[in-house]
Amino acid sequence: MTFLEELKLQRWDDHRYYHHSRINQSLHLFSALSFLATYILIPFNPVAAALLGWIVAMWSRQIGHFFFEPKCYDEVNKATHEHKEKIKVGYNLRRKVVLLLIWATTPIIIYYDRSLLGLLEIREGWYGFIHNLSILWLLLGAIAVMFRTIHLFFIMSIQSGLVWAIKILTDPFHDIKLYHKSPIQVLKGELIDPMARVS
Repeated sequence: MTFLEELKLQRWDDHRYYHHSRINQSLHLFSALSFLATYILIPFNPVAAALLGWIVAMWSRQIGHFFFEPKCYDEVNKATHEHKEKIKVGYNLRRKVVLLLIWATTPIIIYYDRSLLGLLEIREGWYGFIHNLSILWLLLGAIAVMFRTIHLFFIMSIQSGLVWAIKILTDPFHDIKLYHKSPIQVLKGELIDPMARVS
């Protein structure tokens, strides 16, 4: 496959396997808009970008996967939840739990070492704490993407890893295109996407 063909396939598999719930799709739309605002804020206000990216965009995205996405047998794709988790290219639910647990420990790290082993300027007060925590959150996001990308180099291929990285970074744009009608469908009571294009 070419790079663009694999990107299209990874996006399609992500949609058909992991986005059956219209509520999950709606949360992804909200998350996508929040991530776009985060991208815009990073060069101007990294503190606001990190808070918006991790607390609003990331959590709204993951709530959809953990609480609203069906975990039963997927009749449309003829696959069990366990099979889909095993073949997931990016972060499956188990990996997401690990990442979120690491994220949850970061305030403790910054509380006890404001400089992060001398990497950050020591800032006093609550704003200093939030500022350095936000910088750590931005670093954690970048490390999480780089770590999985490099991991995919070894378990799949260099192209697959790079495709996944591009997919993750451009997901907000693609999610808006894909899920902009989902909130209206939820209001109409259409809670599960029939995935007509799959079956």
